[in-house]
Amino acid sequence: MTTPVCTSASEAATAARQTTPTLPTRPYAPYPSFSSYVRARQPVLLRTARSLTANPSDAEDLLQTALAKTYVAWERIEDHRALDGYVRRALLNTRTSQWRKRKVDEFACDELPEPEPVPGTGDPAERQALHDAMWRAIMRLPARQRAMVVLRYYEDLSEAQTAEVLDVSVGTVKSAVSRALGKLRDDPELGFVRS
Repeated sequence: MTTPVCTSASEAATAARQTTPTLPTRPYAPYPSFSSYVRARQPVLLRTARSLTANPSDAEDLLQTALAKTYVAWERIEDHRALDGYVRRALLNTRTSQWRKRKVDEFACDELPEPEPVPGTGDPAERQALHDAMWRAIMRLPARQRAMVVLRYYEDLSEAQTAEVLDVSVGTVKSAVSRALGKLRDDPELGFVRS
């Protein structure tokens, strides 16, 4: 009796599966809380990423990488109230790693290229001067008012969220922010904005 030289493909695949050890696979575990966190905090986190890069596309990539790192560590994060800090640290560490690995391409040229001004955005130097003056004015506020203004307007938290973070009442946040905005309106360095 002769043995067949050729076997069917399914028989060969079955034989290969029986002889090849299978690697254990980690089941995919979706985290609904992660998805809701990203939906809620993405605009604020993207603003933070944008402040670390010069290009909006790079900021989106940076945020995506930091969120991927956060997702991998989701089960290990004990205090989910501190997620913003965790993601910000991941953004900063990722950006630092990218910066260290970057290849610098510099080309000498006779003239410096000037970017085309975008209509309606004004002079970038004036915007930067306004930004710097605003931060100096905010730094002159008392520490508690400064914290409330930054959380409320720069971190884009609601009054209730700001009150929860600072462990004060919503009414305290409202009155302190109102007083802080009054001080900012009266700040002499910001006088050129009103004129």
